[in-house]
Amino acid sequence: MSNSDGPRRFLSGIFGIIFMSFVFGCGKAPQYSALPAGTSVLAFGDSVTFGTGAAPHENFPLKLAARSGWKIHNAGIPGDTADLAKLRIADAIEESQPKLVIVEIGGNDFLRQRPESAVKEDIRAILKTVRQAGITPVLVAVPKFSAIGAITSLQDSPIYAELAAEEKVLLVDEVFSDILSKPRLKTDPIHPNGAGYQKLADGIAKTLIDSGLLAKP
Repeated sequence: MSNSDGPRRFLSGIFGIIFMSFVFGCGKAPQYSALPAGTSVLAFGDSVTFGTGAAPHENFPLKLAARSGWKIHNAGIPGDTADLAKLRIADAIEESQPKLVIVEIGGNDFLRQRPESAVKEDIRAILKTVRQAGITPVLVAVPKFSAIGAITSLQDSPIYAELAAEEKVLLVDEVFSDILSKPRLKTDPIHPNGAGYQKLADGIAKTLIDSGLLAKP
């Protein structure tokens, strides 16, 4: 064996460890068992969860309930922000006793120009409260509204993908942003219309089906 064989084998071993870590770290998202009809689910968020901009029967929790057969409690409060929402999540869980919590929050924080880093930590606190209660959270990505974005296309704020990776939670991405980028799917710059809420419910359902939480139709 030459003098260079030792360092070469050492480096080969290191690269092998790094490669295997990458492979296992980039595996499929965790799979869950499907929740049966009648399961209590909490939809937790702001005016978009509440259903502002559409008729009372057109909000996404009702549309998702019709598709899934779950009993979905709508805990959306118009104007709510992540820093206030984190103070009420425990009570909402206690009241509804859910097996799944769908979190959609942050838009009003962005409109108030709160730092994204602060919004991220408030949403992290919400997710942790859900997890500590032994409940599965699902996070809906929200776009960061801007004057330019309002007239072009919107993109998810990066904090949602970061949180999904860091907290290992399911993420519904690029759906809400796509809805608000299409005039035919929204009532105003920040709220979907009935068709938009249907698309949001469909996007959430797809993520749930892909994860195994919702049985395929």
